[in-house]
Amino acid sequence: MLRELSIRNLAVIEQVSVSYHHGFHVLTGETGAGKSILIDALSLIIGGRGASDMVRYGCDKAEIEAVFDLHPGHRVWRVLSELGIGASSEEMLVIRRELSAHGKSVSRINGQVVNLTMLKEVGDCLVNIHGQHEHQSLLRIDRHLEWLDLYAGDTLAEKKRSYQAAYHKLQQTRTKLRELEESSRHNMQMLDLYKFQIEEISSAGLIPGEDESLQEEKRKLMHAERLMEHATEAYSLLYGTQGLEALSKALSHLEDIRSYDPVVLEPLVEQLQSAYYQAEDVSFQLRDYRDQVEFNPERLAEIEDRLDLINGLKRKYGEQIPDILAYYNKISSDVDKLENRDEHLQRLREEEGRLYDRAMSLALSLSGLRHHAADKLASEIERELKQLQMERTTFKVKLDKLQEGAESFRLTPHGVDEAVFMLSANPGEPLKPLSKIASGGEMSRIMLALKAIFAAIDEVPVLVFDEVDTGVSGRAAQAIAEKMSVLSGRCQIFSITHLPQVACMADHHYEIRKSIRNERTSTSVTELLGVKRIEELARMLGGVEVTDKTRLHAQEMLDLAGRQKGA
Repeated sequence: MLRELSIRNLAVIEQVSVSYHHGFHVLTGETGAGKSILIDALSLIIGGRGASDMVRYGCDKAEIEAVFDLHPGHRVWRVLSELGIGASSEEMLVIRRELSAHGKSVSRINGQVVNLTMLKEVGDCLVNIHGQHEHQSLLRIDRHLEWLDLYAGDTLAEKKRSYQAAYHKLQQTRTKLRELEESSRHNMQMLDLYKFQIEEISSAGLIPGEDESLQEEKRKLMHAERLMEHATEAYSLLYGTQGLEALSKALSHLEDIRSYDPVVLEPLVEQLQSAYYQAEDVSFQLRDYRDQVEFNPERLAEIEDRLDLINGLKRKYGEQIPDILAYYNKISSDVDKLENRDEHLQRLREEEGRLYDRAMSLALSLSGLRHHAADKLASEIERELKQLQMERTTFKVKLDKLQEGAESFRLTPHGVDEAVFMLSANPGEPLKPLSKIASGGEMSRIMLALKAIFAAIDEVPVLVFDEVDTGVSGRAAQAIAEKMSVLSGRCQIFSITHLPQVACMADHHYEIRKSIRNERTSTSVTELLGVKRIEELARMLGGVEVTDKTRLHAQEMLDLAGRQKGA
C-alpha cells in the first residue's frame, strides 16, 4: 500500500505531505482546487512523462516522493531484483522523482538512480490509475484480446509464449523465402562478381597471421647486412683478447691470491667465473646467429609482392585476413544458394509448411482456451454489473477467427482470434460492440467491473479512480461507491469525486483546498475527521450555502454508509 506521498513545487502545490491508510480514500474539493495534481504526482512516481511546465512558477525543480509498504511475496521485489535494484522486503520501498524547470528528470528507487523504463516497469506493479477518459481503451477492439488473455491466466500465457516462438520462426522462414524469390534477378547479376571474388581470394591462399610473420621476415631481410656486420664485430670483441681471454687472465690472478683473503676474494672469484661463462655463452649464440643471417634480395622481393597482394585484398574485402576469409565464406554460401536456388526454395517451402502447421496447431489450441475464458469473463462481468445497477445487462466476449481466404485462418502475433466486447444494456436489444451503444456512465461501470475482476489477478496494491463516477447519479452512484468500498478490501483505493454518495462510503476523506497567500496560489491537502467531514459532505450536497438540513443529511449519509459497510 501507499503509506506516504510528499509533493514539493508541483504546479500550484508548494509543499504537501500526506499519510494514507488501508481501505477506501476519497479526495474532494472545488473544481480547480488541484485534485488532479495529486494524480499527476502519482503518475510521475510510476514512470509517467513529465514536462517543465509542471514545475511551480519561479522554482528550480519539483520533487515527489512516495513510500510503499508491501508484503514479502509481492511481485515488485522480483522485478526489482531482475533490474539490479537493491531492496529488502523487510523495509519500505521509497521512490523519488525530481523534475527540473528545464525539463530534465531524475528518478531514484531506494536511493538508486533508475531510468524511466525501469521506473515504469516497477510502477506498473504498484499503482493503476483509471482516469476520466481511460474508458476509451474499452472502445479499442485491439485491447479486448489483451484483457481476455490477462484474465485467462498462466495456462494461456504459457501456451501463448509457445505459439509466439513458433510464429517468430515461421516469419523468419517466410522472410528468407520472400527474399530468395524476390531477389532472383539481382542475385543472378551478382553471381559473376561473387565467383570472381571467390577465385581472387581462394587463389591467394591466405593464412591467418601470415601478414604479421611476413612483416617480421621483411624487416630482417632489409637489415641483413647490418645485422651480420654488427653480430660479427660483437662476437670478435667477446671472443678476442679483449673479451674472454682478458676475463680468463683476470680470473687466474684472483684464484692465485684468494686463499690469502677468502672473505673478500672468494665472492669476487665466483662472480667473475659466472660472468665468464655467461659471456662465453653469449659469444657462441652470436656466432650461430651470424651464421644464420640471410641476405637474400630475391626472397625480400617475394615477400614484398605477397604483402602487396594481401594489402590489396584487405582494401577490398576486410581490414584483417580473418575478415577476408569470413567474407569469402559468406559469398561462397550465397553462390551456393544462387546456383542451387530451386533446391533452397523447395527446402524453405517445406520448412514453411511444417512451421505453419505447428503455429496453426498452437493457435487453435490457444483459441480453445480463449473461448473457455471468454465465457467465464462474461459471466463475472455480468455479475459485477448487476451489483452496479446494470441488472439486466447482457455481456459477451465475441471471438472470431481471422480469415485468410475462403478456407484458411490468418495468423497474427497473437494467434488467429479477434475479440470484441459486446453489450446489450436493455432486454430485447441485440448485442452490439461497446463503441456503438454504451454511454459514459455505463462505460465507467464496465471499467470498474473489469478493475474489480482484475485486481485479484494483477496484484496491483493501489488503484486510483479519477472521477470515474462522472455521468452517473442516484442509485448507480451509490452502487459504484459500494463496489469501490468492497474492492478496497483487496487493495488500497483512491477516488477523486464530486458525488456525496461516493464520498460518504470512504474510510478516509481528504479535502483539496486552494488558497492565496502573499499573492501566490497554493493547494493544501487535509484529512477530514468528525465535524469537518460532515461540513464537506454538506457542501457537496448543498453547494455554496451549508444549512442545518444539509448537515443533518450529511450525518445521515455517513450513518447509512457505516451500516452498509458493516453489513
